[in-house]
Amino acid sequence: MSGAAAIGIDAGSTTFKAVAIDGGGRVLARFLEPSDPRIGEQAVRALDALSTKTGKTALPVGATGYGRKRLGAAREITEITCHARGAFFGTGQPGVLVDIGGQDTKVIRLGERGEVLDFAMNDKCAAGTGRFLEVILERLRVPLEEVAAYMERAAGSVPVTSTCTVFAESEVVSLVARGEPVEGIVKGLHMALALRVSSLVGTVPAGVRFLMSGGVALNPGMVAALSQTLPGPLAVAPDPQFTGALGAALSVLA
Repeated sequence: MSGAAAIGIDAGSTTFKAVAIDGGGRVLARFLEPSDPRIGEQAVRALDALSTKTGKTALPVGATGYGRKRLGAAREITEITCHARGAFFGTGQPGVLVDIGGQDTKVIRLGERGEVLDFAMNDKCAAGTGRFLEVILERLRVPLEEVAAYMERAAGSVPVTSTCTVFAESEVVSLVARGEPVEGIVKGLHMALALRVSSLVGTVPAGVRFLMSGGVALNPGMVAALSQTLPGPLAVAPDPQFTGALGAALSVLA
């Protein structure tokens, strides 16, 4: 494989993503692992793997995510910039980007050229992030790949009212003990998170399109819940887990 021109790394709180792209932005190779506390060593593994797949070495590297400052010579780029650039590259459309990560949730308004017009962020509590779902689904022993099926079987949504992950976990245990159906609780969890995310959006003009990126976009149950709570149509970004890494790579080409 030839033509690699840049590498982008998204060192997230739960997953480490990296891509190699050619001069036109086409993704040639990917790297994905759970985040390692030894981020520098993980970055070396990622670069070695991408070099092996592309046959290219010493490419410019852009880095984003919470671990971007620990990646040596890589150019550091903010998550807002990278997710906006990666999402717009994949769709070419303005609108509102929703990125639900493990550590925070970002809502980014994109202009006609993909520029960031405004953004809001929840980074103070896990209840508005993917970690909220991860913790409680694990407690319920519901695998991520079965979430959509659980929600489809739910006769209704069992409200989960706690706004703290720790308290929500206790609330869910109490709901199960009370005999509430797990399917309804799973649906209630997703609706609770969707409502928190939608509250970050604020007022938007009629007809605005929404786009979702991040690993949580691979959860069809979350996509369905957000589709019900957002004030406009929602689509999933191409290859959503790698949106930030793609944006980082594109940034060093710009």
